[in-house]
This record gives sequence, C-alpha cells and structure tokens, in this order.
Amino acid sequence: MKRVVIPVFLFYVAFFSPRASASVASFVTTDQNITFTGLGGNAQGEGVSRVTWGTCVFDGSNTKCTVTANFTGLGGGGTISMVLTYSGNGPAPLTATSRTPGDNLVTFGLTSGSFVTTLVENSGGTLTYYGEAPFFTYINPTCTLTAPPCAVGTTGLTTNATITGRASGAFDTTPVIRTELGVISASAFGAYSALSPGDWMEIYGTNLATVFSQTWAGTDFKGNLAPTALGGTTVTIGGLPAYIDYVSPGQVNAQVPSGIAVGPQPVVVTTLGGSSLPYTIRVNPVEPGLLAPGVFKLPAGQYVAALFPDGVTFVLPPMAGVPTARAKPGDTIILYGVGFGPVTPDSPAGQIVTLTNQLQAKFQASFGGTPATVTFSGLTGGYLGLYQFNVIVPSVAPSDAVPFTYSLGGVNGPQNLVIAVGN
Repeated sequence: MKRVVIPVFLFYVAFFSPRASASVASFVTTDQNITFTGLGGNAQGEGVSRVTWGTCVFDGSNTKCTVTANFTGLGGGGTISMVLTYSGNGPAPLTATSRTPGDNLVTFGLTSGSFVTTLVENSGGTLTYYGEAPFFTYINPTCTLTAPPCAVGTTGLTTNATITGRASGAFDTTPVIRTELGVISASAFGAYSALSPGDWMEIYGTNLATVFSQTWAGTDFKGNLAPTALGGTTVTIGGLPAYIDYVSPGQVNAQVPSGIAVGPQPVVVTTLGGSSLPYTIRVNPVEPGLLAPGVFKLPAGQYVAALFPDGVTFVLPPMAGVPTARAKPGDTIILYGVGFGPVTPDSPAGQIVTLTNQLQAKFQASFGGTPATVTFSGLTGGYLGLYQFNVIVPSVAPSDAVPFTYSLGGVNGPQNLVIAVGN
C-alpha cells in the first residue's frame, strides 16, 4: 500500500470534459514509417522486435521520438500524438511482442523511458495516457526477409530481420487488470491473494488511470469521508464503491468497503476509457497482516516494522539510513496492521477514525514462543483502516532474529517474521 495517511502536497491533475464515448480510437499514421527489427523469440515462444518510429530528436541527454496522426471513432475523431522519451541516443527501448509467428497484432512495451499518448478530440476534449503503449495492428509492410510470410511475428522470431512500412491500428483505452495477482492485499502487510472488509488492496494492470499519478489530498475528502473517485478512476468490489488512495496507469490502491459480502467478489476499475473485465478475488471475514515492508527483509529474515514510542526509531539491528535500536524486555513497542476485522465502537471503512476503539477479536503477540502483554489493539485515530498494537516485550534471550508470531481470535497469522531483542 503506498500510503494510508492523508498527505497534503502539490499533485498533477489532468482535466477532461465529461462525456459518454467509445473506448477505442482508430488511427492511421501519416508520413511516418515504422521499422520492426527482430530480437528473437522469448521463453514463451513469442516473437519480440525492437521498434523504431517517428521523428526522433536527441538534445544531448535524452532522445524524444514523436508520431502524430489523425484518428476516428472517439469523440468524433481528432489527432493522436505518441511521444517516446528515453535517456541517451542508443536504440529505442520500445519493443513489440507477437504471440503468433504469422500474426501482425503486436503489443508495444517499454524496457526503459516513458511513453505518453495524447488524443485531442475534434469535440474539444483531451485524453492523456501515461506509460502504457497502445495495442497496435500492423499492416502493409515492406519486408526485407527473403522468405514469406512477411509478418511482424516472423520478424520478431528472426534476429536482425526487419520490416519497414506504414501502419494502422487501434488505441484501446480500456483498463485491464492483469490476470496473475492483479489484486492483492497491501504488499507491505503480507500481499495476500484474499481481502477482508475494510482491508487495503492494490490493483495492478494497464490503463488503470488517465493521470501520471495522484494520491488523495485533504481536498478530496468530504469531511471525514474518503473519495471514491480519484483522477477520473473509480473501483468497485462486489458492486460496492471502494475508497481510493492512489492511482496511476499501472497501480491503484483502495480500501475495501465495510459492507462487502464474504466469498468470491468481482473487482472492476473504471476510467474515462471504459471499465475493466471483472477480476475475482476472495473476501474473508478477516485477512490480518502486520506491516513488514520488503526493505526490512535482511539476511536474518523478514523483520516486522515495530516502532518505539518516539515514532521514529525502528526495532531493528543496525541498518544504514534508518534510526534503529534493539528492543529490551519491558519496552513498549508499536506494531501496525490491516485486515484485522471489526472494532467497538464501529468505525466503518472510508471514514477517518476519530473515536477510541477496541479490536473485537483477541490479538496475541509472541516473541520466540513467549507471549507478550498487549496494552492496546484497535484502529489508529486519524487514519483509515490502519490498526495499531501496543506490545510490551517479554523476557526472552537476546537475539537479532527472535521469531515473532501473532494470532487473531486464536488463529495464527501467516507471516514469518523476526524481531531484534537486546539486553
């Protein structure tokens, strides 16, 4: 999860005129040739080509390549501009992958740099898409291969073979949630393949937003209520709106609504470009995970992100660039989590927590098998969906890798964690 606090800072906003429209714009390049140079097949048997196209200018540091063309079918038609920018003046980092050797339907991708597509409609609207190249149908190539068929797929499988010619195709703005782990619980809190009411989820795919990136700000809230739309992106799970914290073309972070039913539920992302196909994920009553970010995975194991009451110092062995100290028996330390279930009094998802509350299910923490005293367990005031646990370190043998375990309602948590305890 990128953030669960309400940051107040400057952020980029793209402005769009409201309208109903189709999600696909057909376009034809004008006075532009596109060259595919084969790189050979990949492990999946797909043909991969390096792509050179457009008018390219090197400014001494970066190269910018631009294709401008007319398009039809979206908002009455208009112009499309595709701009590729990358460092240096070497080969373009744009690639095209064809799944079938004889197929000219290719998917563009980037190995580095940035890709921005802007559609200026005749009706006056402007759509901008960041980072994701369009799906592209290539036709009428002039082929340098000596043997037919003359196709992008064949070229991709043949190292250094080339096709050069004009192209036509379709720019598809529809959001797509990737099929493998397209929706998970917050990655720094366990990254589970299931969710729970009030949990935080991360959604991965393409065309998930029409802004470069945007995180909620205080102005996006209505009183204590979090936004259900951000940067033109909305998310539903089980048909209910989720509360959106962060959007970008490749990732959306959102809080699961409280009223969601348990069992398999569809997740749908909607933007000005359309709605994604549903991604089904299981919703459980609870799906508890403690904060344990990947940067705290050290040779001794994955450390839980425990803090001393100063709110600055982490319970860790020495780590460059991070204030750390080993906990001692009798110290109070603070842990954070998501997905731990209901509290009393109730604090529904999507609302900033304002009341002192208590977790309904019993939370138990243990150090090397020795139970600890938990002095507080509940949602943290001033945040959304973030649980806090105040724990007193028991008397255990000092070690930089004391096994740390926890349970909720008598059921052990699935994370394998360690913590540093000193004398």
